[in-house]
Amino acid sequence: METLQIRKKFQITLPLSIREQLGLEEGDYMAVEAREDEIVLRPKKLIDKSQAWFWSETWQAAEREAEADIQAGRVHEFSDAEEAIAFLHHRNVGEEEEG
Repeated sequence: METLQIRKKFQITLPLSIREQLGLEEGDYMAVEAREDEIVLRPKKLIDKSQAWFWSETWQAAEREAEADIQAGRVHEFSDAEEAIAFLHHRNVGEEEEG
């Protein structure tokens, strides 16, 4: 466990070992929370509002699912968009016939 000192204006300096372990850089943001007799700091990244959709739990779950499919080899390659569309139409027809 590291120890630090509160300085003028209540500023603190995070120890080098902690900064390196978490990959922190000058200008990074931290979330701070008081818990009983603890102060908890968590690194945060600010994102552009126009990109917030990508970081939603729903989108991230879909990203994890897609990555799992890629890793498992459940992918198809197509030479062009028409070939991909034909594949999807054929697949959908097969699902309709089963249902």
